[in-house]
Amino acid sequence: MTPTENDAFPVPKGILRLSRLVPVAALFAGLATLPAASAVAQTAPGPAPSVTMTSDTQGIAAVVNDLVISSYDLDQRVKLVLLSSGIPNTSENIGRIRGQVLRSLVDEYLKAQEAGRLNITVSQEEVDEAFRRIAQRSNMTPDQITETLKEGGISRATLEQQIRVDMAWNRAMQQRFGPMVTVGENEINEVMRRLQEEAGEPRYLVSEILISFDNPGHADEISAGAQRLADQIRQGAPFEAVARQFSQSASAANGGDIGWVHSSQLPEGVREVVTQMQPDMVSDPIRTLNGFYIIALRAMQSGTGADPMRDQYQLMQVLLPLTPDADPQAVNRRAREVNEFRNSISSCDDAEQQIKKYVSGVASPRQQAIAGQLDPRVRQAIAGVPVGKASEPIRSDRGVEMIVVCGHRAAEGEMPTREQIDNTLFEQQLSMMSRRHLRDLRRDAVVVYR
Repeated sequence: MTPTENDAFPVPKGILRLSRLVPVAALFAGLATLPAASAVAQTAPGPAPSVTMTSDTQGIAAVVNDLVISSYDLDQRVKLVLLSSGIPNTSENIGRIRGQVLRSLVDEYLKAQEAGRLNITVSQEEVDEAFRRIAQRSNMTPDQITETLKEGGISRATLEQQIRVDMAWNRAMQQRFGPMVTVGENEINEVMRRLQEEAGEPRYLVSEILISFDNPGHADEISAGAQRLADQIRQGAPFEAVARQFSQSASAANGGDIGWVHSSQLPEGVREVVTQMQPDMVSDPIRTLNGFYIIALRAMQSGTGADPMRDQYQLMQVLLPLTPDADPQAVNRRAREVNEFRNSISSCDDAEQQIKKYVSGVASPRQQAIAGQLDPRVRQAIAGVPVGKASEPIRSDRGVEMIVVCGHRAAEGEMPTREQIDNTLFEQQLSMMSRRHLRDLRRDAVVVYR
């Protein structure tokens, strides 16, 4: 029987081509949610790019302490969330996330106003440098990021303002609460003692999304929104990108990653769910005192062995071009070439030479990567692939792609140092104070939704 295209190139559902998948996922790494340009222009001090105020004739979505969130501001933010989170851009999804996005915008206006009140400055040079770092991490140029945003109907100024307010808010919280945070030796000793006692207990590699609420009367609405996010993740939206856009925990900047933990380190209610989960599962929303958690269990192990997310890889991508509407004969020919290629190589040097034997075959430059920095679907593709061998073929809009593992060095297991524990406890306390302060800002604000 003649194989179909899917038979010839079986791939996990939702795999995208590597050259686009990794940069888009990394584009917003380390950034908080997006503040509207009009709010920043009025409230963030220091040098700033010129920003045109949005007109009331565009429609008003909300008013926050006499500042207007226009319909344009909201539409831009919705587009950004869809682009960066991987949620399909459909009218149904827009309707589902619009309310949550508007609440996030209100919070961001409040953050921008508070940073302005504390005279926090962020220069344009600092914003430009942050933009360049984002481009470098994404293996893109600033112009390519600008073009990616433009294709999604989003201006570059939108991302620049996101960077500006994120930096301003972090500095404001450090200035206001940093001197108040103290981590005692006894606290560090207690953490180390607990880690040593639990050394033989199961550990869980966990990512989280926290959606908090101040008013218990809003719990049902927040629960429904959190359930929709969980459903979107199960349908293929990257957990990391959704966490960066929606989570209100300190881990949001890391895509929700909280690393390896024992069950005792998890909030009550969450630990009971996690211990019943299997790797690669995503939980339904879990209600706690602070809000609703969505948990992704990425892996589990016994003891304090090495963290596989710290494994180091050298990877190379190879491509055999094939048009999306290729006829069965062309597909079958490429399938034979893929099998021949995968069987013939034992190193990346071999791969670079062998791929040239096939029409238009090409290999990308080798890249160094840490496992935890790779998109989960890329990690899945290279899981178990020996050094010098290629992954299963990935069918993309460009053709048939494979990832060749040029090198792999496993991480070594170790206990965290006292300094690492100190830093973690400091960040946890500062994050808790920041969330409480934002809650107080919400309580004292005058917000009118239209």
